[in-house]
Amino acid sequence: MKCPFCSHADTQVVETRMAEDGDFIRRRRQCAHCEKRFTTYERPDVTFPAVVKKDGRRIEYERAKLLGSFHLALRKRPVSTEQVDGAVERIEEKLLNLGVREIPSSRIGELVMRELKKLDKVAYVRFASVYRSFEDVDDFKSVVDEIRR
Repeated sequence: MKCPFCSHADTQVVETRMAEDGDFIRRRRQCAHCEKRFTTYERPDVTFPAVVKKDGRRIEYERAKLLGSFHLALRKRPVSTEQVDGAVERIEEKLLNLGVREIPSSRIGELVMRELKKLDKVAYVRFASVYRSFEDVDDFKSVVDEIRR
């Protein structure tokens, strides 16, 4: 690891700690040349499948977009951040376990709807109305009837 101050290649790990949530490792390092200390973080490098949009474009998977969809659907609903994080983690786990290089955005939308249905029925209907492009009240009625069953 190069020193960010003097670019010397010889650095030593002084201290290693696991993050509280276990998602990364924090290392304090010291340069053997200038003796300044700095921190590095190690995270697992996982590759999510590329997302294929309806128009055929391929984009990188972004967790922030997935979280944004949840937050929009769950706006002013009694669902905790931990519950949302858990839902997103379950979706990401499914995406990784599929073992595919590309996934249609519609498949991700279905996974989101499945998780929202478990979390909050109102948020599920909100998301479904946009995702399925509801045209009239009958579309809403069919989703509400589906939930009641």
